[in-house]
Amino acid sequence: MYDAIYFPNLGIHFQNVGQSFSILGLEITYYGVVIGIGMLLGVFVATKEAKRTNQNQDHYYDLAMFGVILSVMGARVYYVIFRWDSYKNDLLSIFNLRLGGLAIYGGIITATIVMIVYSRIKKLNMYQVFDTIAPAFLIGQVVGRIGNFFNREVFGEYTNNIFAMQLPLERVRNSDVTSLMREHLIDIEGMQFIQVHPTFLYECLWNLGLFVLIWLYRKHKKFEGELFLIYLFGYGMGRIWIEGVRTDQLLIQGTNLPVSQVLSGVLMVVTGVLLGMQWKKLRTCEKESL
Repeated sequence: MYDAIYFPNLGIHFQNVGQSFSILGLEITYYGVVIGIGMLLGVFVATKEAKRTNQNQDHYYDLAMFGVILSVMGARVYYVIFRWDSYKNDLLSIFNLRLGGLAIYGGIITATIVMIVYSRIKKLNMYQVFDTIAPAFLIGQVVGRIGNFFNREVFGEYTNNIFAMQLPLERVRNSDVTSLMREHLIDIEGMQFIQVHPTFLYECLWNLGLFVLIWLYRKHKKFEGELFLIYLFGYGMGRIWIEGVRTDQLLIQGTNLPVSQVLSGVLMVVTGVLLGMQWKKLRTCEKESL
């Protein structure tokens, strides 16, 4: 029961969901394994797309080598900055990634900087690089979110909807448990469970849908950089409503505003304007050529 995770309204019951396993005495977390698999799939997608568009695949292996390491660091730094109270009295815990604590926006920002710098050094078409990486980012995020399942994190408020997820109360962080969850505690064979929105699953499915959309559209894109803008706009749109349901939000210091929700809103506005301007410009050019 201690390791159980249930989706009662779907009739799905996982009895023994561990957080780690051992190989030759070395403890390895499922979270880390899943994140690693997501990164490898991202590299695979990027290199295949590079081959399709007659780019040098070696550039994307180089980007993966630098980008993955730096993006993980960026994701951790972003998380720590907005959860500073949890780390300021134990600075060494900043380096402990075994229990999660990576913020995807930190990784995206860092990876974007890496792509810009690398593209300029190698004199590549930066916007083409962005478009090649966009579906790779998404497939990595789809898989990576599954890691939150093993860590019992990234969930939302109490719900009884079709996707409702039940977790043992003692297996989640106390700071993530709200009063509403405690009011609806469920006793299962003598153990208390909370019942919540599986927001990691919502984001996983949203990103999967966005990946399929971009993958199908990529051969019909109208300008370089379009896929990356659609990715940022689409991800921002999903993250706005998903973040509003989560209980482990990273807040802007001194406010009750979730930083990821604010950033998502800004991304939607900026990328929406840029897409609109480019599409309008293309339509104007098409009319003038008639």
